[in-house]
Amino acid sequence: MSITAAIVKELRERTGAGMMECKKALVETGGDIEAAIDAMRKSGQAKAAKKSGRIAAEGAVVIELAADGQRGVMVEINCETDFVAKDANFTAFAAAVAKTALASTAADAAALLEQPLVDEPGTTVNAAREALITKIGENVQVRRLVRFDGVEGALFSYRHGVRIGVVVELQGGDEALGHDLAMHVAASNPVCLSADEVPPEQLEREREIFRAQALDSGKPANIVDKMIEGRIRKFMEEVTLLGQPFVKDPEQTVEKLLKQAGAKVRRFARVEVGEGLEKRSENFAEEVMALQKD
Repeated sequence: MSITAAIVKELRERTGAGMMECKKALVETGGDIEAAIDAMRKSGQAKAAKKSGRIAAEGAVVIELAADGQRGVMVEINCETDFVAKDANFTAFAAAVAKTALASTAADAAALLEQPLVDEPGTTVNAAREALITKIGENVQVRRLVRFDGVEGALFSYRHGVRIGVVVELQGGDEALGHDLAMHVAASNPVCLSADEVPPEQLEREREIFRAQALDSGKPANIVDKMIEGRIRKFMEEVTLLGQPFVKDPEQTVEKLLKQAGAKVRRFARVEVGEGLEKRSENFAEEVMALQKD
């Protein structure tokens, strides 16, 4: 029988699955919508497993802080397209996962997947993730979890859109300073807090690069050494939070700002969606046309 747009629409509304998944199920069951529903329910786990191999480099960073400011979590949850990242089903799942992370003691994303979802104790985070994959037709991954426990000051957070999240643990200062520092970290992306936290191997690698560049200039050895040290100092200013010029007042460093406020940053974390992941490069229009040929 002919698979009409109306019956595909009805199946999609009843299952929440993607359009092409509904069409395929109806073709396989000869247009029997009840049989298609049963088949899709039975194959839900298989569908989720198949989609989990696809690249998910879009998504959102969600932050959840305890009311007393003494605990906090930041979770990166990925999907395949920015369209789905804005979908209500995805955003609701992301919010529930962040609340679950705060309520649990899970140390990383793998442990978080096994936790019972907040408000749905009979469902784990992973089971809810797989159900969401089946519903929206895209791979969804809980990729990273950053915890802040044992806080000695107060936690402050900032989100730039949904893609960048920052949490800062601050001792002293006030709420305005905490917010400004979190915003600064989002904008300037420091690698670490202070110069003594820069990995020695990274510092030596940069020194060798600067040395090669300086030697190419043909300058005398004593001048080359000064050039290298100057570039190393500049490098430290760029990668350390304390050494960076404060974004709202570039005339002073973050370190000077903190001293003036009698405050101290104990730690910070910055998470950006898709860091280190390969992103899809398919032509969306071509993909739609390919689907229409099926």
